[in-house]
Amino acid sequence: MHVKVKDVMTTEVASVNGSTPFKDVAEVLIAHGVSAVPVVDGEGHVLGIVSEADLLHKEEFRERYYHEGYQPPLRARLRHRLSPKSGDGREKARGDTAAELMTAPAITVRPHVSIVTAMRLMEEHGVKRLVVVDDEEILQGIVSRIDLLKVFLRSDLDIAEEVREEILEHSLWALPHNATVTVAHGIVTLAGRMHRRGDAQLAARLARRVNGVVDVIDQLEWDTDDTTAWRGR
Repeated sequence: MHVKVKDVMTTEVASVNGSTPFKDVAEVLIAHGVSAVPVVDGEGHVLGIVSEADLLHKEEFRERYYHEGYQPPLRARLRHRLSPKSGDGREKARGDTAAELMTAPAITVRPHVSIVTAMRLMEEHGVKRLVVVDDEEILQGIVSRIDLLKVFLRSDLDIAEEVREEILEHSLWALPHNATVTVAHGIVTLAGRMHRRGDAQLAARLARRVNGVVDVIDQLEWDTDDTTAWRGR
């Protein structure tokens, strides 16, 4: 089973428009218990995203702009000073509407993309969530790190069935074997015997790629070590 973003994303998503005032954006975040909301136009096209961090710039730079005696923590001051985007925080501290506060463009993903691709995209951009849009860039949902963890809720029985049918029975094994698979708490154990060592190693690698697998214990034995020739090349 190749899990897609559409299988785990949240579809009931709160959003705001560009003219939504600062306080209303904060109220939406609090009322819905979320840390960010997409900013959309009248037709639902995603323009950007506003996070709680964007709103908190107002407090971080309060001393500089409002002279209320607030001094940002040293870590925050160093982060903004060293960051190539340090000017963004100061500009957002002046922002009064979602359009002035948002980060644009938002990092987006399509519903049909695999969750592995979504994970890599989050890691690449250093974000905790992705806005899901269709081919017209219209909002479809939000996928967060916690959503991606849902794949690990897959049952042991379901995982074992996929490893057995898709890997051990219908994959590359032209030669007979007596390999078996058991799964406990997402940990796959491969046991038994295969004809070639290369096949046994490949089976273990493929099992690790199955959605929901936490780890693979490789107890497979083999009759012929066909990897010696590979190492000699």
